[in-house]
Amino acid sequence: MGSRLKVLSTFKALHRTRMAVFKEDDRALTAARLKINEEFRKNKNETSEENIEKMIKMGSSVEAVLREATMQMEHVGDKTLLLRPRESLLLENVPYCDQPRKKS
Repeated sequence: MGSRLKVLSTFKALHRTRMAVFKEDDRALTAARLKINEEFRKNKNETSEENIEKMIKMGSSVEAVLREATMQMEHVGDKTLLLRPRESLLLENVPYCDQPRKKS
């Protein structure tokens, strides 16, 4: 795939992830959109294939961190936050067990 297509797919992936991660939070959606667009606009005249590959890798890493490690929180009081985790972040936490469970 050409570097132009890789850049475009990274750009789209970042925006799709932004929409999922910050759903229903207009302020965060706007801030993330502006930051993504600013970074891509800032580097649009880059011609070095090596630098472009590094930036694509960085963009993919940022997208993965947003998707896998970012949770949405909302202030509901002076010292109270409401955590709104996405379904994909809720993993079953099963403790380690040496012996398998007996079926009853």
